[in-house]
Amino acid sequence: MRPDIYGVMAEFNGPEELIAATRKAHAAGYRRMDAYTPYPIEEVMEEIAPADTGVPRIVLLAGLVGAASGFILQYVGSFLDYRINVGGRPLGNPAEFNLTFEGIAATFDGWQAFIPVTFEFGILLAAFGAVFGMIALNGFPMPYHPVFNVPRFDRASQDAFFLCIEANDPLFDRLSTQQFLRSLGPRQVNEVEY
Repeated sequence: MRPDIYGVMAEFNGPEELIAATRKAHAAGYRRMDAYTPYPIEEVMEEIAPADTGVPRIVLLAGLVGAASGFILQYVGSFLDYRINVGGRPLGNPAEFNLTFEGIAATFDGWQAFIPVTFEFGILLAAFGAVFGMIALNGFPMPYHPVFNVPRFDRASQDAFFLCIEANDPLFDRLSTQQFLRSLGPRQVNEVEY
């Protein structure tokens, strides 16, 4: 069930105030929060960024699938479908071919030639996994976001610094979260409505 508001947002006068506010919010136990600044602030990212985004696992899985696919593609093409003796490598007898480890190892003696394509296929699919995994996990495309309803939010890309505690945070309570943000000395505190 979606909460009736997206969260509570506070605007701060400068980066130092925002850094102090994110540290205090993190120390208070808030984990579902986001900051909006005109430029990246590393100290803020350390406090609000989730520890595990899931993208590294997607990249690893896609890279392994790509490397395995590249290797298998070359193996099937070189030893099963298009058996030409190039460079004197042994091809084995296709009638004796079996899918055991010993059978594949006996048939396959030129694996070193497959390393470049295996590597490139792994890198290609890892890159696709990174891009599409990031897009999927970030919820893109999102042409509209509730924070656009906050007064003065258009200044976030110019000279304003915002901290938003989202309503899906386990500690979120509409009134207590507003009071907590007000205690941090912001310029203003607003509810973010859908």
